[in-house]
Formats: sequence, structure tokens, C-alpha cells
Amino acid sequence: MKSILCFLLAFASIQAFAQADRTSEVHRIIKSKDSLLFDVGFNRCDIRQFEILLSEQFEFYHDKAGITPSKTEFIAGIRDRVCKLNYKPRRELIESSLEVHPLFRNDTLYGALQSAKHRFYALEKDGTERITSTALFTHLWLIEQGQWKLSRGYSYDHRDNGASKKARD
Repeated sequence: MKSILCFLLAFASIQAFAQADRTSEVHRIIKSKDSLLFDVGFNRCDIRQFEILLSEQFEFYHDKAGITPSKTEFIAGIRDRVCKLNYKPRRELIESSLEVHPLFRNDTLYGALQSAKHRFYALEKDGTERITSTALFTHLWLIEQGQWKLSRGYSYDHRDNGASKKARD
């Protein structure tokens, strides 16, 4: 009996931290928020998306650029630097790498961890596009007053110019 109970507890703990099925509502929601954040916000420089989606307690950690400690500073960086580059930046999610892990407190969903790999491109004035880098990211999404908000962003393992992924293969 004791071994059965141990097995059931071990199985339950594995299930509690399992990745959300790609057809689940939480996976669909996070993928949609990712699209609004990057396809609309970043790729089109639609700053309003960042204002809507970022938590007031937002913090961003980047392995090359350091810490951005606030929503206000992050949005200013996008608006005043990224959107004013001499090329048009574009981010592409590598969908096959997307993982969403729901977070629960007492069986109530309160957030999700999103992790994936993405590529960044530069669209030059002459119309040519080139890859600038690939990176991994992890986002902490929390439900705040009934709305999904990005609370923490971690961007790391940047590889310039699409350099090979030697260390990860």
C-alpha cells in the first residue's frame, strides 16, 4: 500500500509541472499573447501592445544588455532605440520550441511559464532581410485582476548572425 501511495504522489507531482498540451486553452492564450507582444508590438513598433501586456511590476533580464528594472524603462528602450534603428527589426518565434507550463496555487491557475527559441532579423532599406541573432527566452505570465500580464522576461543564449548551436546540440 505504501509503495502505491508513493507512486501516485510521484505521478501527481510530475503531472502538476507538465507542459500544457498545445491544444489547451492556456497554451492558446500564451501563444496569442506572444503574438501580440512580438508580431504586433515588436515587429510593427506598436508601443500600445507593451503598455497593455506588461505588468506594472515588469522586469526584463537580458544576457547582453543587462537588467531593465521597470515597465517604463523597457517601453522607452523599445520606442527610443529598437524602433529607431537604421533597419526594421523582426522577431520570429520558432513554434516547435514553444513550451507553456501552467502555474497553480491550490488548484487555481495563476500564471504560466513560457519558454522557446526565437530568431531576430533585420530588414534593410534595400528590401533584403538578414538574420541578426537567435536566442532563448522565458516569460513569466501572471493573471492580474483577470488579465494576463507579462511580469518577467528573460532573454539569454544569444547567438549572433544565426551562429550554430554547438553547445546545445
